[in-house]
Amino acid sequence: MAVLKILKYPDPTLKQLSLSVERITEETVRLIQDMVETMYAAPGVGLAAPQVGALRRIIVVDVDYENPGRNLIKLINPEIRRAEGEVIWEEGCLSVVDFTAEVKRAERVEVVGLNEKEQEVNVAAEGLLAVALQHEIDHLDGKLFIDRISRLKRDLYTRRLKKMLRTGKPQPESPRLMI
Repeated sequence: MAVLKILKYPDPTLKQLSLSVERITEETVRLIQDMVETMYAAPGVGLAAPQVGALRRIIVVDVDYENPGRNLIKLINPEIRRAEGEVIWEEGCLSVVDFTAEVKRAERVEVVGLNEKEQEVNVAAEGLLAVALQHEIDHLDGKLFIDRISRLKRDLYTRRLKKMLRTGKPQPESPRLMI
């Protein structure tokens, strides 16, 4: 297993649509193992294949950070079958440096996908798990959480990121961005 490089916004790969996995191969299983190791090393609670440069519909999620691996979810070709309710959640992303924002999501979701043995997996989720699943599935569709916030907040973040990249110094997050 290996820790992979996580792509950072504005890398164009993050905006691309991921392809369905037609066959689960040893390479697919190895990618999933590497994604799990990368997610834990980051550390994060979720990771999608496009974040490590693989445009395939694969996600890994583990919101139980006190017991890593106990509730690990690995999904190939995940789909949201049902979504209900509404929740506002403060989100961050391993691919979006030094920024969080409140994002509106479904409060409960039912997600269906395949595991590495090509068996169907159904996940009924609420709270952080529901948010994390929606966040990672967005990555598969070329969306980042910053695409779900106001244009003003997104533009402020983009300007701050450009300045940070130009100067090489992290810029303090403006309190206005935490709304």
